[in-house]
Amino acid sequence: MAAADRVALVTGAARGQGAAIAARLVDDGFYVAACDVLVDEVAATVTALGGDRAIAVALDVTSAPQWTHAVSTVVERFGALTTLVNNAGVLHRAALSDETPGGFEGSWRVNCLGPFLGIQAALPQLRDADGASVVNTCSTGAIRPFPNHAAYGSSKWALRGLTQVAAVELAPAGIRVNSVFPGPVETPMLDEATRTRLAGHALTGRIGKPTEIADAVAFLVSDHASFITGSELIVDGGQCLQIG
Repeated sequence: MAAADRVALVTGAARGQGAAIAARLVDDGFYVAACDVLVDEVAATVTALGGDRAIAVALDVTSAPQWTHAVSTVVERFGALTTLVNNAGVLHRAALSDETPGGFEGSWRVNCLGPFLGIQAALPQLRDADGASVVNTCSTGAIRPFPNHAAYGSSKWALRGLTQVAAVELAPAGIRVNSVFPGPVETPMLDEATRTRLAGHALTGRIGKPTEIADAVAFLVSDHASFITGSELIVDGGQCLQIG
């Protein structure tokens, strides 16, 4: 299947990794629906891409009705949906003793419920597509524990499990489901002080760039990865090799 025949829906696409993923897929010849709850920002991101291969779609990933509307919008505009990139996420830090039910649940709703709702909403279209694929953005927080990340880490561990179950369940339908595990990346999710601190401890002497995550996603949704499903691609500059 040629990239020109592929249509991707990317969540969290207003900025950072999501914007980079949307741009890379457009460059690769995909039609792209860039989705985000930040309506003005995702519209500006699409405008910056230029051309007619991308559209901006308002989407709160925790809302099933909004997912239904987003998928319908994509199909109405581009005629199909072949590729889903569940990139939207929130980083929430709190010690166990200070965490609240609302804070904990909020992380889970965006980081795990959102991808579940997305897969469910996109499934009829993906079943009809040739070379369909899903990529979920997990985190190195789903590989090793980080203090004060109970909500974030556990939600990403859950997403890791969801990815594996979906890969097994959807493989007979020809739908590949994989995940990327970014380490620290230069996005608005991390403030400047945190970026500097993490770079100072990094094996490579720096943190990642959004385009480096986009490159990994582009590979997983391409024909070069046609025999890969249930894969966990770590893109962390060696963070998970470090002890402590």
